[in-house]
Amino acid sequence: MKFFCVPQALCLKGEVALLGDKSIAHRCIIVSAIAKGKTVIENFPANQDCLFTISAFKKLGIKIRQAPRKGDAASVITVFGKGLYGLEKPPQPIFVGDSGTTLRLLSGVLAAQSFEVTLKAASSLSRRPMLRVTGPLRMMGAAISARCLKGSAGHEEYPPLTISGGALRPITYQMPVASAQVKSAILLAGLYADGATEVIEPIATRDHTERILKLFKAEIQVKKNTIVIRGGRQLLSPGKIYLPADISSASFFIVAATILPNSRVCIKKASLNPSRTGIIRVLKRMGADIKVTRSPGRQVARYEPMGDIIVKSSKLKGALIKKHEIPSLIDELPVLMVAACFAKGKTRLKGIGELRVKETDRIKSMSENLRKMGADIEVIGGRGAQDMVIRGVEALKGARVKSFGDHRTAMSMVVAGLGAKGKTAIDDISCVNKSFPGFGHILSKLIVR
Repeated sequence: MKFFCVPQALCLKGEVALLGDKSIAHRCIIVSAIAKGKTVIENFPANQDCLFTISAFKKLGIKIRQAPRKGDAASVITVFGKGLYGLEKPPQPIFVGDSGTTLRLLSGVLAAQSFEVTLKAASSLSRRPMLRVTGPLRMMGAAISARCLKGSAGHEEYPPLTISGGALRPITYQMPVASAQVKSAILLAGLYADGATEVIEPIATRDHTERILKLFKAEIQVKKNTIVIRGGRQLLSPGKIYLPADISSASFFIVAATILPNSRVCIKKASLNPSRTGIIRVLKRMGADIKVTRSPGRQVARYEPMGDIIVKSSKLKGALIKKHEIPSLIDELPVLMVAACFAKGKTRLKGIGELRVKETDRIKSMSENLRKMGADIEVIGGRGAQDMVIRGVEALKGARVKSFGDHRTAMSMVVAGLGAKGKTAIDDISCVNKSFPGFGHILSKLIVR
């Protein structure tokens, strides 16, 4: 096995222009496909997950044109939308790889179509729970079959999913688990329901779907943790959309610049959506030197806030991260664990059990890896309501660690290796292409050794 070696770095210096936000990109493709008119999406991230969403809609009869930009991995994507009922029955099952966003959000759209579709997934996604999505969609009238298993936690469903859509009815759904993907699937299905569909979240999650639906003239209202969408109204393309830089991708550079002495990194045109900037709020509470400058502009004001993030090296201190904060930094928790190892004192992450059902068990992957590097980590509580306590150590040391086939674990361990004494060897980082194919190239231009 060929390991990827990460030597200790002195610091990071420079500016970064990152690809568009992955979460927003998925939603832009989906909503553009079921809207009327042509939509041009700029700064589109050509990662594996987003390409699966494009592929799925091409198989559903939507014309999508991709024009690569020279010099980076971003693309300009043009989607020729055919309206709410313009999708066509695909000739064969649709394969969505390991993209949970593709599978779950697409399920909401397909729940209302007049044909049957089977959605197949790769091995990792085939082990992730789907009853949280299939349940409410069945309540709305969709017929869905799935692979069913009974375990210690009770009945659960997994891909593949076969969806026989049809006329949907509106529901009021109190979500038992905070999940932006589940919320989005129900809202997309609600576009087709005869009346008002109401979704009530236990904790507010990322609101990209709501913002994009507003941009496309959907009849949607948001009041705190309650979202109401009224079906039967055609969506209209705004013409052109620019995707701000992905805050989840930015988080690896933010943490690396924070923990390495004498660092200064500027991330340009990053997403500053309040439902996604929990990583910035928590790091600032831990003592990180982070400054944010918002970009002006008409499109930004009516769509997604964005701006520049300037990060300098800092002396971090431990902090308490409460359960209600977790949805705003769920994808950034692995690299936040790395930051906590370099902080003075104790950091406690509360209610992080949802990390067990990501691309891998990220509680297991990160705690196992960081302990090999000398971290002091304790996992507390049962499977559903777990906390993690990390006590800062004088220094991490290089070790042989695993990516576990998970992109965020892999990139987080690269960051840990940059700050550790000696060399860190990671078994495989090809999984990084799932969300951030240019990660290593961009990082190499910032590293000072």
